[in-house]
Amino acid sequence: MTNFNKIITLSKQLASSLLKEEKPTVLQNSDFFNDIEKKNIHKRLTSESEIKKRLSLKNKIDKKADWEKVKNRIGVEPSVRKLYWKYIAAASVLIIVTLTVFTNKFNDEPQFVESVIVNNQIEPGVEKATLLLESGEIIVLEKGKSFQKQNLTSDGEVLIYNNKSSHKLVYNYLTIPRGGQFQLTLSDGTKVWLNSESQLKYPVSFNDSETRQVELVYGEAYFDVSPSTKHKGTSFKVYHNKQEVEVLGTEFNIKAYKDENNIYTTLVEGKVAINTENESKILKPDEQSNYNTHLNTLQLKEVNVFREVAWKYGAFSFKHKSLKEIMKVLSRWYDMEVIFENQELEDVTFNGVLYRNQPIEEVLLLIKSSSSISAYEINNKTILLK
Repeated sequence: MTNFNKIITLSKQLASSLLKEEKPTVLQNSDFFNDIEKKNIHKRLTSESEIKKRLSLKNKIDKKADWEKVKNRIGVEPSVRKLYWKYIAAASVLIIVTLTVFTNKFNDEPQFVESVIVNNQIEPGVEKATLLLESGEIIVLEKGKSFQKQNLTSDGEVLIYNNKSSHKLVYNYLTIPRGGQFQLTLSDGTKVWLNSESQLKYPVSFNDSETRQVELVYGEAYFDVSPSTKHKGTSFKVYHNKQEVEVLGTEFNIKAYKDENNIYTTLVEGKVAINTENESKILKPDEQSNYNTHLNTLQLKEVNVFREVAWKYGAFSFKHKSLKEIMKVLSRWYDMEVIFENQELEDVTFNGVLYRNQPIEEVLLLIKSSSSISAYEINNKTILLK
């Protein structure tokens, strides 16, 4: 487990100590969502006093004190402390407090929403991918299914290539479908986490005398790049469409889905150069570039890094996101279709964090408790919002 994963795990434990009277929380135990108790839960979630109570817990968080507890327990190195202490307490609040309250406004009275479930076939995503070899052979990778072939192995959750150099570049494609995710370790030791509906093209092995290059064909990927000092000084580049990201040893996230005109690159640690047809810019940690492929413009801004990479740690983090944007993200992960019968709902904005392994009914319960949704229907893999 990486230091950051340890931090996130321990942050959950620290923040949960503030909610002793509510263990297990509604979202940590799906048993609370049986047919008998749904109305009580709904009333509780939409109660102004309960929501304000949870939000007031933010004031009880002592960022420095909590960070001291974290670093003392896991022995975080100084360089890591400098990078992550800024948002470790924020992660505590988001993952525990906000997970219990997904809000856009306080309701004066609980509004019970009619729900119709015909045949719910919507499930959270799991580890699954399709590997296309140079020979044309297609291999299905999935959780619980091991695979081994020459210089690569998989336990069903991670695909690992042997660490060796080659003068001939042979490419593989790893494709993640809707409702899937997968982790990949390239032959140089670079680790890549691929989100749902993504595809990566990469060499089976790199030539240590040349730049290491991969292509994010589409989708979203988080890169933890093996430093150039371990590979005779060779840099690492990620291509997508008209954008090139050049790194020397760093962690960053690229989001470039087929149905969007924008490529978002978020720097977690290190330094990267964003190169487009017209300009080049250097990203610093906590910065994000937004390259509009339609307008051919490149802009930089500071962002909350945790919110941008929460998917890698098993969560969705939304701030001032419209329901339309949220449902686009959830549709990829749950492999579902969402139809807005009431189109006014598309522009309603929300703040909140959700677990990626939550049943879709729990997600809808949270959303409807803080919105003007009058009814929803689940039919097979389609959700109708009314």
